[in-house]
Amino acid sequence: GEESKIEILNEFRDGLTGIEEFSHLIILYWMHRRDSEEERRTLLVYPRRHAVKVLKGVFACRSPSRPNPIGLCVVELVRVEGNTLTVRGLDAFENSPIIDIKPYLPRSDSIPDAKVPEWTR
Repeated sequence: GEESKIEILNEFRDGLTGIEEFSHLIILYWMHRRDSEEERRTLLVYPRRHAVKVLKGVFACRSPSRPNPIGLCVVELVRVEGNTLTVRGLDAFENSPIIDIKPYLPRSDSIPDAKVPEWTR
């Protein structure tokens, strides 16, 4: 996958201490290019990349149209240089504001027997 750089403000740099010990991170970001009144009012969407063309609620989908345009993705941490994280797998637009960064913890973030509807597969 393509590499991306996440630059952390110097005032938060100490918050990165120890992050290099993790292989993957959870990134929460603001989908600033999808932040409009129309997108925020959208509550029903046709799920993307799915054969089923039935309306579903935005909270049942990963649609970028939602009342609060917060994006979430799991990325691979490639390297840490000062206040810059190089990651692989970030699906945010360039210059998307980062809301939070959390370590990916398999014991709590992975649920092997989680139930998902057929239309998501």
